[in-house]
Amino acid sequence: MGRTPFIAVEGPIGVGKTSLAKKLASQFQYTLLKEIVEENPFLGKFYDDIEEWSFQTEMFFLCNRYKQLQDIDQKYLANDQAVVSDYHISKNLIFAERTLQEKEYEKYVQIYDILTQDMPRPNMIVYLHASLDTLLERIRKRGREVEQNIQESYLEQLSQDYELFMNKFQQDHPDIPVIHFNGDHLDFIKHQDDLDYMIQTIQNHFEKGEVIT
Repeated sequence: MGRTPFIAVEGPIGVGKTSLAKKLASQFQYTLLKEIVEENPFLGKFYDDIEEWSFQTEMFFLCNRYKQLQDIDQKYLANDQAVVSDYHISKNLIFAERTLQEKEYEKYVQIYDILTQDMPRPNMIVYLHASLDTLLERIRKRGREVEQNIQESYLEQLSQDYELFMNKFQQDHPDIPVIHFNGDHLDFIKHQDDLDYMIQTIQNHFEKGEVIT
């Protein structure tokens, strides 16, 4: 690809994106980019009343992720320093389309397109997915206060939205490999063999020349 490695880890809430991104950053000696979640002042209110607080919540995430990507591009990618991120900024569209009213969503997409038109694109996406029961259990275990009021129906719909989005992403971006891992069958936190398998799968893409190292 001729670009500095930039891997994005994606998947629904609670699937283990940040944990995996940390392990990949350690394994490959990449810079780790973590999304800002708990600093969002609207998030707790959003989970209590999605319709009322969705626009404020999504705009906060968009602006902060834009600034993060701008910084990572200028400080690391521009200097040939590889990066692994625990999100892809296009995830904003998944959440926004689900939670915003039609007119709000149209405005949101206009702003999104302006902000992201010259943002760095990852050259690999690692996509984690899991069943609703697995997601709920992992959310419960990590104990983030702002997530305790997440509705099961919202989380289940979000997982379905992710599946549709990632399938479409693969069709629209055939030059960016998307590696799928099933979180119901793989627990890379508890089992080193699972982590080794995931790392080897990613490494195989490196060796095929799909991502420059």
